[in-house]
Amino acid sequence: MRVAIIAAQGDVEEHVLATKKAMENMGIEGEAFATIKKEEVAKSDAIILPGGESTTISKLIHKSSVADEIIKAAKEGKAVMGTCAGCILLAKHGDEEVRKTGTKLLGLMDIWIRRNAFGRQRESFQTMLDIKGIGKFEAVFIRAPAILKVGEGVDVMATLDNFIVAARQDNLLALTFHPELTDDTRLHEYFIKMAI
Repeated sequence: MRVAIIAAQGDVEEHVLATKKAMENMGIEGEAFATIKKEEVAKSDAIILPGGESTTISKLIHKSSVADEIIKAAKEGKAVMGTCAGCILLAKHGDEEVRKTGTKLLGLMDIWIRRNAFGRQRESFQTMLDIKGIGKFEAVFIRAPAILKVGEGVDVMATLDNFIVAARQDNLLALTFHPELTDDTRLHEYFIKMAI
């Protein structure tokens, strides 16, 4: 099992560590590695798009052509998880702020996304979510987006304040929060199971 964490910007190392710990907990041999090279992404079994600043990440992944490889991999059925900014990039539909910033979405998931739905940096918070298939999970929200609505075939996994904060569509997992910033690896384990 090879999991590529897209190293454009953001919580890259945290995802590498959480994925390694999840594999260890599951007794799975494999590696989690940071990369921005499309050749390495092509050789992976699963891909994580981390949080950070979505406009910056979008520019970097398109400039390096890794965006095309992520789209290709997702369409071939490889598991792809996007957290926070990564969740924004997975979306087919963005709000006015997404359009205003010129953020180029990957257009993979039939979700409508709003940037900074819970406020700016100073409004960041932690809260307990009840996530379908996981149970209670302490989630970290930092300038978090929200999923406003989903299309057919998208499974809503968790909500908060009338917003969708976790959703799955086949091999794609969108989380508006940061599971990598906790010691709880259950969401990374769930994602790895999606890739097996």
